[in-house]
Amino acid sequence: MDLFDQHRLATTEVEAPLAARMRPRTLDEFVGQDGIVGPGRLLRRAIQADQLSSLIFYGPPGTGKTTLARVIANTTKAHFISINAVLAGVKEIRDAIATAQEKRGMYNQRTILFVDEVHRFNKAQQDALLPWVENGTVILIGATTENPYFEVNKALVSRSRIFQLKPLDEADLRQVVQQALTDEERGYGKLKVQLDATALDHLVNVANGDARALLNALELAVETTPSDATGTIHIDLSVAEESIQQRAVLYDKEGDAHFDTISAFIKSVRGSDPDAALYWLARMVYAGEDPRFIFRRLLILAGEDVGMADPHAIAIVNACAQAFDRVGMPEGRYPLAHATLYLATAPKSNSVMGFFDALSTVEQEREADVPNPLKDANRDKKGFGHGAGYLYPHAYRDHWVAQQYLPSSLQGQVFYQPSSQGYEAAIQHQVTRKREAQLAALVEGISTATPEILTFSTPNSAQERWLQRTLGQVGERLGAVRDHLFAIAHPQRHHVILDLNAGSGLLTWEAVRRVPGGSVFACVHTATDATALAEQAMALPELARPIILQTHLSNLPTLLRTQAPDIRFDCIIGRNAFMKEPDKATALQSLREWLRPGGVIVLAETVPHRSQRLYQLLDPTWLSAKLYKKLVRTEDAIYSQKSNSILNWDIDDWQQLFTAIELTANIEIDYSLTDLLVTPALLDRWFSLSTDTQPTYASYLNRLLSEAEQTQIRKAFERLCNQTVKWNSAIAFIHAR
Repeated sequence: MDLFDQHRLATTEVEAPLAARMRPRTLDEFVGQDGIVGPGRLLRRAIQADQLSSLIFYGPPGTGKTTLARVIANTTKAHFISINAVLAGVKEIRDAIATAQEKRGMYNQRTILFVDEVHRFNKAQQDALLPWVENGTVILIGATTENPYFEVNKALVSRSRIFQLKPLDEADLRQVVQQALTDEERGYGKLKVQLDATALDHLVNVANGDARALLNALELAVETTPSDATGTIHIDLSVAEESIQQRAVLYDKEGDAHFDTISAFIKSVRGSDPDAALYWLARMVYAGEDPRFIFRRLLILAGEDVGMADPHAIAIVNACAQAFDRVGMPEGRYPLAHATLYLATAPKSNSVMGFFDALSTVEQEREADVPNPLKDANRDKKGFGHGAGYLYPHAYRDHWVAQQYLPSSLQGQVFYQPSSQGYEAAIQHQVTRKREAQLAALVEGISTATPEILTFSTPNSAQERWLQRTLGQVGERLGAVRDHLFAIAHPQRHHVILDLNAGSGLLTWEAVRRVPGGSVFACVHTATDATALAEQAMALPELARPIILQTHLSNLPTLLRTQAPDIRFDCIIGRNAFMKEPDKATALQSLREWLRPGGVIVLAETVPHRSQRLYQLLDPTWLSAKLYKKLVRTEDAIYSQKSNSILNWDIDDWQQLFTAIELTANIEIDYSLTDLLVTPALLDRWFSLSTDTQPTYASYLNRLLSEAEQTQIRKAFERLCNQTVKWNSAIAFIHAR
């Protein structure tokens, strides 16, 4: 360094801004950041012991990052090199590395390389530095205002210890001012400066934790205020306000402050806090954030977090965005605040996230074929039957019909979970009821999609018309049975209900809705039904879920004594719960003790004795006259056997059963003529020999008919396969109390 360089450095130090002159030289002069350089802290001990490893200082401007590096330079015995990433490139890095290698080789001296604004280095520059940091040629000290985990090479971050510096608090800033006013060498200690308390409060407040901004404002106030007759420089509030008029705002549109503030804003709107939402909005507007960016985030929130709870939210936010584009700033702040307040006070629902559950299913499951009724019928309906079996919803009551729209492998899958908020609360009930009707029809085995035709023949137009009506009327029938049962039972909100046959969930979910202040017990007979019911119940709050009891009706009282001995039911309800129960009297008697005084038993039981016979579906000419008469006698005998308590019971039998347990029963018979689709699965169920205690239709025929006669009868029934026929059934609605 020659004489001219020494003069230049001396002049620079004297003429440097106050903030540069007052930069601390030792740890004792350093103000703030006690969390990382306070007594006993790791960084303080490392600096004092001169045992530093690579470091990255991360924090807002004016918090002491560069100052700490200077303190280290004044303390360490290592050679210290400082470069600024804004001005330096790969050449400067190579020069620094060459110097470090020379110092190590000739003097065995370590080198500390300080890189200010290290995030400004591009990837190539950071990669050029990495190997020398890794092998210890240099100890890196980086300073950055941006999050190093996003802006600095991950390899450099992993080899460095990161220290986060926070904005200085009020006490720290007051200490900085005190140092500047009392330091005679670098500050204003030789001047008579009178700083009013209100002026100091203003400077500290508006500096916003930035010591550099505070010292710059103080310097401007002192240097521009003339002294009075006594030589005193008086700085009052008006002078302070002129010296620093706007708060120093930490807000880089590509940095942490940008993302953190918009995150706080969105979370406040999502959390329905309009006050916090307006505050964070004001922070962004004050910092100069692009309002169009804010509107984009609000539009996303309207779809993601408000969703179906207020379907108008997207339209309103979009209208506010268009209004902003028309009027601009500063008046555009009105529609910006309008959109924010609307969303912050709107009901919230994220049920639209069900789309991503569906997307996950598409990604994970084998792609399922489009069900045949849903396929396009315009091109190949005649050849392959595409679209056959589709039920046109507008042809049915309420413009809805209980048909399946999911692939067969996903039947019963639920993606959309309506919330109980806002508009969505109004549709939650109808969506759930329609799902239950679809599921019940599916469980009953009558909601089966028409198979795709693999060969071509002239279609039967009459058959197609029948198929158009089948599922809709079945769905209506099941819904009507459910509604009639609950109209009879008339449960109160606090009641405890027992569903005796909850396999399809048809009655269970209606019971859950009817008794929000009570509870529902659901009896299922198989593990499969129990699992299905439990999975559906997961969508409900835990306390609202039905208590599932997996057992047969005859064992239900025993299970209740074990799991719920103190429970008594206000209503015991069931649909075809006793149909396959051979000893109805014992089963009914055992349930009587679980009925609360004043409680009711409400049942819907199909009456086989009064219902249609299967032989009535056949055209008598399809069999020989002798065999047809024999079939009629055989099937009628099934319902006349006194020992067959499953099929031969009638209304009088139920009256006697309830009288025996001291209950008064009112029984009404409902006859209904519905459409039945004869499927291969249904035929197999009729003509398979029983494998359990419940005999099938074929089991009865096997007792009185030869094997050859049974084969002829089955072939006659197979002529009905995939056709829809009329079926007359009788249902007994029983109300006992």
